[in-house]
Amino acid sequence: MTTTPRSGTQYSIRSGAYFAEIASIGASLRRLRHDGRDLTVPFDADEVRPGFRGALLAPWPNRVIDGRYAFAGEQYRLALTEPERGHALHGFAGWLDFTDTAHTDDALTLAATIEPQTSYPWRVRVETTFELGADGLTQTVIATNEGTDAAPFGTGPHPYLVAGPGPLDTWTLELPASVVLDVTPDRLAPVALHDVATFDPARFDRRAPRVLGPVELDHAYTDLVRDDAGLATVRVTDPSGTGVALAWDAACPWVQVHTADLPGGPAQPFHRAGLAVEPMTCAPDAFNDDHYPWGTGLIVLDAGAQASASWRIFAL
Repeated sequence: MTTTPRSGTQYSIRSGAYFAEIASIGASLRRLRHDGRDLTVPFDADEVRPGFRGALLAPWPNRVIDGRYAFAGEQYRLALTEPERGHALHGFAGWLDFTDTAHTDDALTLAATIEPQTSYPWRVRVETTFELGADGLTQTVIATNEGTDAAPFGTGPHPYLVAGPGPLDTWTLELPASVVLDVTPDRLAPVALHDVATFDPARFDRRAPRVLGPVELDHAYTDLVRDDAGLATVRVTDPSGTGVALAWDAACPWVQVHTADLPGGPAQPFHRAGLAVEPMTCAPDAFNDDHYPWGTGLIVLDAGAQASASWRIFAL
């Protein structure tokens, strides 16, 4: 009897020095290598994916606080999938089994449908394409509202970047964002937006490259500096000279950065093993957009409408 690995059907793509493995559960980037060097924290094929490592997040990234939101005059209550904090975390797509619609040596397209349910009564098809080239791995997401009513939506990836062989504390981070979202220390609930130049700049201001050190981050940033092509880019480098970068388009005005601190500390496997860099089309708790004095970027997909976003991971 053939047994499917715990992380789902396995796919691989290759181009030049780049090699990627993708698992069908959550359309998860299971491994990305350049010249044999891991650019992201990998996981085994026959392993339940640890958390959301490498997963595609939809129909919302990050958290819906208390699992409650209102939309079009109706109140909804989501399952609390982050029970220790009491929130609904990272949407439904991360645990859907995506099917392939196209697969070549250097590209893969996977698709899944979020079916209507009591907490999210809309049908949204999510299609994502991974493509390798000389410039790295580009992932594009296209969401289509296949229902008859407008639906709230957001998306983003969840890779843990690996700069090189040194520990995370020795890596240098360049993050072109001038505004950080302050959150409560216990539940990470949004509090206020602050300028990184004046709000604990030693911790949050990473616009100029600086060594991470022991700092702990699990925060969303916005007001991003973009290049002429409209891309914002985070760069992480190791003292050995290697590095990795993630660039994303204007569809994602937010990015969550997390130093992968785990409750068990250094004794916990994968504690601070990588830096999560998560471009997002919307802010944390965007489903409660009307609760906040800032624009959350919540997408409202009309019936038949589409939304897309794209990001790219590449070696330095």
